[in-house]
Amino acid sequence: MSFKVLQPGLLSLLQDLGRFGQHAIGLTTGGPLDSEAFLWANRILHNTSNACAIEVSFGGLQLLAQTESYFCVTGASLDLTINGVDKALWESHKVVMGDEIKLGYSSHGCRSYLGVAGGFHISPSFGSSATVMREKIGGLSGGKLAVNDSLPCAKTTHLLRQALSEADWPLYGQQKLEKKGDDTVLRLLPGYQHHQFDATTKARFFHGQYSVTDRSDRMGMRLAGPAVPCPSKPMLSEGICLGAIQVPADGQPIILLNDRQTIGGYPKIGAVMARDTARLAQLRPGDTLIFEAVNLYQAQTINTLAQLKFDATELLSLKD
Repeated sequence: MSFKVLQPGLLSLLQDLGRFGQHAIGLTTGGPLDSEAFLWANRILHNTSNACAIEVSFGGLQLLAQTESYFCVTGASLDLTINGVDKALWESHKVVMGDEIKLGYSSHGCRSYLGVAGGFHISPSFGSSATVMREKIGGLSGGKLAVNDSLPCAKTTHLLRQALSEADWPLYGQQKLEKKGDDTVLRLLPGYQHHQFDATTKARFFHGQYSVTDRSDRMGMRLAGPAVPCPSKPMLSEGICLGAIQVPADGQPIILLNDRQTIGGYPKIGAVMARDTARLAQLRPGDTLIFEAVNLYQAQTINTLAQLKFDATELLSLKD
């Protein structure tokens, strides 16, 4: 009872919510870059929030069903077919043995999440099945999916099919710019080192527009835009949180993501809210963004309201 990988696409990784409590031994968190799309895939399938799914970067994944099950694809906009027949994103679909699932390549956003009913059954490494290629842990063998890989899962013969209304789908990058006319806004909590950056530098940073470069990956997003002069004060290496914005010597910010190193010594102007790194992870090279400073109270309020909205959003019931 499994799905067989016919084509892995550009980069497909098995992920659960991530590996926590292991920084002391140098292991980073991993997990889905877009946790919002990941959580929606599991909710649509009636799964637990931590059920293992596939993160597909830019598309191209093809699977062969070797059991009866249900699956769902959320995240980036791309074509989805079962046996050549177009299917909708953000809703669950039934497959039987022999069905072929094919994901095209994304037109907006860049990361999609394919989940199955009950999640993929992957043995955990250090408490998680999240794949971190740099550390060679998680997933099937610590690496990306490959042709002929077998992804075990439970046989599911009946499941109430559900869908997220298109009105509730998130907009990504250029798509958001085209429909709403504004850049992606990343809300940032200033860090304790922000006082090392002078007022002019911070004004330039918060009023400037930055673009994502092609030197970005799961470790971090490298940006191009107004330079942020780097304080010359020597620093000891210290722990790094998700979303931390490091400023190297060239003054071009780097936003650290799920596969970041656990410690570092560059000065940090602050950290992007974890909720906003999901939208950041859907930006493509050339997409633009701006920063907005928030305080801890505002961040807590934003998180609480977003979780209440997620919980209160009703899914549509579908018929087989």
